[in-house]
Amino acid sequence: MALYLVGDIQGCYSELQSLLERVEFDPKKDQLWAAGDLVARGSNSLATIVFLQSLGTSFNTVLGNHDLHLMAIYHGLKKAKKSDNLDSLLTSKHIGNIIEWLAQFPLLLPLPDGKSYLSHAGISPQWTLEEALANAAFAEKKIRGKSRIKWLERMYGNAPNNWCDVKTKTDRFRYTINAYTRMRFCYADGSLEFACKSSPKDAPKNVQPWFNLMTKEQASYYWYFGHWAALMGKTNNPHIIALDTGCVWGNYLTMLNYDDKTLFTENSHI
Repeated sequence: MALYLVGDIQGCYSELQSLLERVEFDPKKDQLWAAGDLVARGSNSLATIVFLQSLGTSFNTVLGNHDLHLMAIYHGLKKAKKSDNLDSLLTSKHIGNIIEWLAQFPLLLPLPDGKSYLSHAGISPQWTLEEALANAAFAEKKIRGKSRIKWLERMYGNAPNNWCDVKTKTDRFRYTINAYTRMRFCYADGSLEFACKSSPKDAPKNVQPWFNLMTKEQASYYWYFGHWAALMGKTNNPHIIALDTGCVWGNYLTMLNYDDKTLFTENSHI
């Protein structure tokens, strides 16, 4: 049995299939866990979702910003842009089932070794691990609950970006979603910054990658994440494993054998 971790798929169905064929993935004994952003921008989000659903309990994922945005579009809170490339998915007769299927997945996943976690964007440097787990559970409950539409509507916005400014449940939900699905850089005090999407070497001097600001407690764990294509898998920290390598932007899809740490890549078919 093997556990494979894959970066942002974003509808890159054929690249995913090529990787799985290369490792002779067998859903009867192997597991595939994704770093979120299963859909959007790529050419085949529908086929990607249908396939991942077919894996049943052999598949797991954390939610990414594009997955949550799809939910918001489906519920009429946002309009899809042409660049989202979601038409086939949104017009599928199974879209309702797909949304409910997506909503069951978490924002934070503990990995089997007990000392590693998977999330889409990372972890807020302003949280203890206990807070990170509690806030993920809080937001997941809202996404799965009967008031989902109300909470998805509240998720959009950049404020508060500092944990000490969180006063209400809405603040807590938005900050949590932003930390787990949108964050790349933070200011020196650990507050979240959302404008910069570049590599660290090209970033303004007043911000740092979130993983450079981790607490001692956080740094004692291993963190697997996607979201940040500009890193191209390079963090210069063995405890920080970046899985998004921009397949949807013409680069490549990355998959990691979690057990022996063998890395597999498939060039974009775009």
